[in-house]
Amino acid sequence: MPGLNLTRAEAQERAELLAVDSYDVELDLTRGDRVFGSTTTVRFTAAAGASTFIDAVTDTVHSVVLNGTELGPDVADGVRIRLDGLAEENVLTVVADALYTNTGEGLHRFVDPVDDEVYLYTQFEVPDSRRMFAVFEQPDLKAAFRFTVKAPAHWDVVSNSPTPAPRDAGGGAAVWAFEPTLRMSSYITALIAGPYESVRSELTSSDGRTIPLGVFARKSLMEHLDAENVFTLTRQGFEFFEAQFGTPYPFPKYDQLFVPEFNAGAMENAGAVTFLESYVFRSRPTGAMVERRAITILHELAHMWFGDLVTMRWWNDLWLNESFAEFMSTLAAAENTEFTGAWTTFASMEKSWAYRQDQLPSTHPIVAEINDLEDVQVNFDGITYAKGASVLRQLVAWVGQEEFMAGVRSYFGKHAWGNTVLADLMTELEAASGRDLAEWGRLWLETAGVNKLVPEITVDDDGAVASFAILQSAPEGYPTIRPHRLAVGFYDQDDAGRLVRTHREELDVAGERTEVPALVGLRRPALVLLNDDDLAYAKIRLDERSLATATEHLKDIAESLPRTLLWGSAWDAARDAETPARAYVELVLNNIAQESDSSVVLVLLRQLNTVLDYYVAAADRRALAESAAERLWELAEAAAPASDHQLQFAKAFALRSRTAAQLDTVEQLLTGSRVLEGLELDADLRWELLTALAAGGRRGQADIDAELERDNTANGRLAAQLAGAALPTAEAKRAAWDAVLVDGTLSNTLQRQAIAGFNRVHDASLIEGYAAEYFAAARRIWEEKGYETAQSIIVGLYPSAQVSRETVDRTDVFLGELGDDSPALRRLMLENRDGVVRALAAQAADR
Repeated sequence: MPGLNLTRAEAQERAELLAVDSYDVELDLTRGDRVFGSTTTVRFTAAAGASTFIDAVTDTVHSVVLNGTELGPDVADGVRIRLDGLAEENVLTVVADALYTNTGEGLHRFVDPVDDEVYLYTQFEVPDSRRMFAVFEQPDLKAAFRFTVKAPAHWDVVSNSPTPAPRDAGGGAAVWAFEPTLRMSSYITALIAGPYESVRSELTSSDGRTIPLGVFARKSLMEHLDAENVFTLTRQGFEFFEAQFGTPYPFPKYDQLFVPEFNAGAMENAGAVTFLESYVFRSRPTGAMVERRAITILHELAHMWFGDLVTMRWWNDLWLNESFAEFMSTLAAAENTEFTGAWTTFASMEKSWAYRQDQLPSTHPIVAEINDLEDVQVNFDGITYAKGASVLRQLVAWVGQEEFMAGVRSYFGKHAWGNTVLADLMTELEAASGRDLAEWGRLWLETAGVNKLVPEITVDDDGAVASFAILQSAPEGYPTIRPHRLAVGFYDQDDAGRLVRTHREELDVAGERTEVPALVGLRRPALVLLNDDDLAYAKIRLDERSLATATEHLKDIAESLPRTLLWGSAWDAARDAETPARAYVELVLNNIAQESDSSVVLVLLRQLNTVLDYYVAAADRRALAESAAERLWELAEAAAPASDHQLQFAKAFALRSRTAAQLDTVEQLLTGSRVLEGLELDADLRWELLTALAAGGRRGQADIDAELERDNTANGRLAAQLAGAALPTAEAKRAAWDAVLVDGTLSNTLQRQAIAGFNRVHDASLIEGYAAEYFAAARRIWEEKGYETAQSIIVGLYPSAQVSRETVDRTDVFLGELGDDSPALRRLMLENRDGVVRALAAQAADR
């Protein structure tokens, strides 16, 4: 990705040279399907006589005028525009044509197959506002932005400021002239345009203002949009955050827009949040998906304060931006919405992500060194989001929630509309809590790796605890021993046979060995759980008796959070090759039916797939996989009609169907000759069943085409792309491979589906021949494609299904040839390699 990078040193130098007052951006969206007109006028101050550059990723630059002087064509290279001889007060006007994208970066253009209407939206984080207008692309050069947009008159146009009444521009076009925004960073500006439909509401903020609310989606999806649920969560979030932060919502309105072909879950554009369109449920969603949408809604709303009102100075504090929103969204869900079990979901999803990321060779401190934009792109990871949020929860447990929020309120009061660094927040937290956080910050934020905690228990002749200690260790290469605020839970069976907590002891753990004298003399329980309530960030292990109890009675644990912590411990042990993979398979299949939390069920089924496909010893993999599929079908049949369990187990069975009899069952479900009472055969479930049959060689391209004709929607096209690529023929795999690596014109979401379908194989030997092509093409892909597209290919098409020493060796050869030329590509490849190494170790332990 040459020419698109920006270093921290360049950003610091530019910030010292200039300050930006305002941008006037005029956009013409009526020029066809390839380019749009972009005219930017920037007013800024600078050191007289200095030179700098402005960012502008363009197709054509027509003119550059600085302080009334036309600059020559050589000042623009399509990525930057050089500015020499600056005055103290400057006015710069850039007239250019910019490109629409289909990669989810910059101004993305999508055509709805249902009605051929065009929909646009922007995605600017990290460095892509420069794809729409000329801009000093860094978060600490805040400004006011005035957008004027010419577009088809029947469109709706949404930005950060309230949408004005359009004026007629003739020829079926109109012009929307927005009022200037409040001061903000360019990456949270936004434009969403097209014939979107909306539902409107409003609320009253804590300072008495009326805040207009809007929820938007494409016309063809509006019938599926449950706007009232979105508004309810939004009101609950406003109420919670305004009270906790002591600061009213800072912007004049709050729109939430569900947009097509979005790369992430959502984006916190100020007052105009964009969401993944999958959050509009056209088919019956699982409870996990409903909860995930709720957490995402709250996460983005939290960003309106932390990220938008107060913004990081540079991307090395990205972690704090995302971790804070992640922590606060879960806290708000647990304390002010129907999702009272949100911390269970956090433990199951976010923390398992964090633990996985923190054990990769690319792990890094939470406060990462971000030298350039490529560094930040690869740091949207489990450390930045999930470990950071976990550590914030640990900090809250250590200093107290009221003290933490008091520091946050002071932080917003002092730094509203400005840019900050981590030290600014820590200063306020220290003042509010009375604690010195310097050492805590050094140990938790500036070092990498996850600690392991193990209990050491002795019992006297009467069954009482004679001694109790917590042993802490650190992985080789990351030897930091950290302080932990945590609880120890004692669990025994009650009269109904449920495992319930009988004692809780909260304490500080420090050093490699921490004695817990408060537990001495208590009767030794059936199960001892370290890190009960999940306050700490650490892998936990069970003593021998507790492990036996958990294995036999996991389903009998009354509360979801301790049950989830035990699931997590078992998963860690399987991933770390400490226990046989097949034991984890049995644990899941024996206990998942009694698991009450939908998100936990979702995670367990994903982990079951990983274990069956990668961790089980090769000699037994097929037999165990077929047996697991049978068990999943039995679970689906036994589940309550129309229950979340029934839906998840039925989908899991279809995905794992391998034998002729299993595929017969899938066929019967699709045709309706076999019915599970309460299981609705909606559009998305039809596609999942058809894809399972396609991957199993039971259905072909003609069947996929017929289903697409039945469901010729954006979702249908994505599903058809996946199903076609999943066909178990050499021709289908070649077509999918070439569509991604040779033709390269698929949109971001279609490309992801093609990659997923390519990897959907019952026999990995069908695609093993592509490994050489992958390594031959990887560097070219990284250099030629944008980051989102390149990462999708580098990770998605890595030959991870070929779990062998040969794959590791090929990766090592590639890394040796790559050297240090591209740290971001090197990191992704190291992470790919780690997956194979871990799988080889797990297979060796599966005896």
